[in-house]
Amino acid sequence: MTNSKSANPDNPIHDLLAECWSPYAFDPRPVSAEDLASLFEAARWAASSFNEQPWRYLVATQDNPKAFDRVLSCLVEGNQAWEKLASVLVLSAVSLRFDHNGKPHRAAHDDLGFASANLVIEATSRGLHVHQMIGILPERAHQLFTVPESFEVFTGMAIGYRSTDSSAAEALRQRDETPRSRRSLGQFVFSDEWGRSLL
Repeated sequence: MTNSKSANPDNPIHDLLAECWSPYAFDPRPVSAEDLASLFEAARWAASSFNEQPWRYLVATQDNPKAFDRVLSCLVEGNQAWEKLASVLVLSAVSLRFDHNGKPHRAAHDDLGFASANLVIEATSRGLHVHQMIGILPERAHQLFTVPESFEVFTGMAIGYRSTDSSAAEALRQRDETPRSRRSLGQFVFSDEWGRSLL
């Protein structure tokens, strides 16, 4: 299974990782309740520091327009423009303190990333796409959803099917058709000295 956005890795990786990418143009086709449950089940089984599972997700689907619009309003204007067509919108939050001792949870954001990565890979296996973003309005989310102060609303996600409609906005189509690129291993995998490549 390959497409124009498939990764072109220098070393072998799993097909799901190669096929995983974040479109801007979404088709409004609904994501089934069963698929959605499995995505969050995958997130549920992510490893976390002290098994605290500090992640929380606020989820809204197009079939509940009021809830969907509330989540949409928590995104920055630029993201609202294209995310409004996604089937599912999500706000991700993390607990800032450990439950077991009340101390600051320095691994919370890492744990959220792990859980969301699980979700993304599960989505890819089901023919779905996820676009994660930092462009949200955390304070508005706290107010609208009465999020406890001990949690930080941190990221957003659009989940759904990629649009193949040629009438999609030109700027979105260009973004979705541009080949992906990444730093080489030598630029971020170091050995006995910072900046000295291991590989």
